[in-house]
Amino acid sequence: MEGLPGLSVRARRLLLEGDVEGRYHGRSGGDSGYRLTMAIAVAVSQPGREWTPAQWWEALVLRPTAGGAWARALRTSKGDRYAEAKLGEMLVRARAFVGRSGAVTCRADALVEIARVREAVERTIWRGTSGGVDERHLAARLELAQRAGGLEHHVSVRQLAELIGCARSTAEASNGRLEKVGWLVRRSSQGGPHASGAWTLRIPAGAGDGGRAAPGHPPAQGGRGAGGDPGMHTAVPVGRDTLSLARIQAHDAFHHHAHAGTGARLLSCLDPVEGRSPQDLAAALGVHRTTVRRRLERLGADGLVVEADGLVYLPASLTGHLGVEADEELLDRAAQERGTAGRGEQRREAHARQREAYRILLDLRARRREERRAPARPPLRLVPEGVVDPVSGELLDDAWAGWDVRDPGRPVWVGGPERGVWAVGA
Repeated sequence: MEGLPGLSVRARRLLLEGDVEGRYHGRSGGDSGYRLTMAIAVAVSQPGREWTPAQWWEALVLRPTAGGAWARALRTSKGDRYAEAKLGEMLVRARAFVGRSGAVTCRADALVEIARVREAVERTIWRGTSGGVDERHLAARLELAQRAGGLEHHVSVRQLAELIGCARSTAEASNGRLEKVGWLVRRSSQGGPHASGAWTLRIPAGAGDGGRAAPGHPPAQGGRGAGGDPGMHTAVPVGRDTLSLARIQAHDAFHHHAHAGTGARLLSCLDPVEGRSPQDLAAALGVHRTTVRRRLERLGADGLVVEADGLVYLPASLTGHLGVEADEELLDRAAQERGTAGRGEQRREAHARQREAYRILLDLRARRREERRAPARPPLRLVPEGVVDPVSGELLDDAWAGWDVRDPGRPVWVGGPERGVWAVGA
C-alpha cells in the first residue's frame, strides 16, 4: 500500500485479502475478525515496520481492505470514538507482545528457530539411558513444533509417551529433567502435571557447543554411558538425524524389550553410502561401545542394518529421500520376532481408558459439588396469597388498601387514610 511502511508478503495478503486460509477462525464471526486484526497489528508492529496510529486507522477503516472488515463493522456499530480507542488499544498490545517476543515476520522465521534448536540437539552428546530418552523426547517435540509452525506447542504427558514410544512415567521424568536444565519452558498447564499444556523449546547455555555433553548428563569417562574411549569426547564424528528418529522411534520394533530407543538412535546415525564404525557411533550417541555392539548385532539379525568391513550401513529398504523411512513390513516383522508387536496399540488403549476414567471422575466431582450446594431459598414474600386476584389484579383484602402490592416481596405504601395492614391490630 502506497505511503505505508513495508509489510511481509503474508501480512500484506492478510490485510488486502483477509483470512482466506482460515488460520484465524474463531468461535464466531466477531471472534474471527478480532483474531485477524490482532495478527495484522503484530505484523505492523515489527521493528522497522512500525505503523503510526493514523496509518493503522487509515489502512483498516478508511480503505476498503478485506482485513479491515471487522474494524469498519466496529466503527459502524459503536461509533468513531469507541472504534478508535479499541484499535489503538490493540496496536499497543501488539507492540508490547513484539517487544517481549522479538521480531516475527513470517512462518519462515519460526521454522528457522526450530532448525536452530534441532541443530543444537543433534550437536549435543546425550549420555546414558536418561540422555537417550531426553534426545528422543526432544525429537518428538521438534516434530510437534514443526507442525505447529513455531517453538510453542501443546502436548500432554500421555501423548508425548506415545510419540516417544515409552511409558508415561518415563516421559514425565524426562519432562522434569529438560525443564530443569532449560530445554523446555512450561507456558501453561490445564489440570496438573499430566494434562495437556503449552510448552516452548529453548536452547540452554552451552548446549550443542562442539559436541559437549547435554546439560544434566555429564560425561562419565570409563563408566557406563561414557561412550567410546577416553579422549573421544571433544567432537561428534557422526551426525544424527532427529527427523528420522521422530519417524521411527514409536514403532513396536523399538520397544524396550526389542531394539529399544538405542536401536532407533543408531538408525538415525546411519547412511546407506557412508559407513560408520561402532566406535564412532558409540562416541556420537554417548553409549558404551559394548552396548552399541550388542544392539548392532540384534539390528543386523533382523535386517535393519548392514555391516561390511567393520562399518555399518543403513539398508536400502529403510532409506528414503529424507533420511530413514520406516519400512512397515520390515519393522513389523522385527517386532513380531522380538515379541513386542502390538505394544504401542496396548499403550494407546490404556491411555484412552485412563482419559475416559479421568473424565468420569471430573463429572462425578461436578455432580457431588452440585449436590452439596444449599438449595436455593424461596424468595421472600410479605404479601400473603389471596390478597390480590391473580387474573384481574384486583385487591381482594381491604386491609391492604393504600399499598402497592405488585411486588409481593416488597409492598410500597402509596397513601390512604390508615397505614393499611399495619393498622389492623390497632
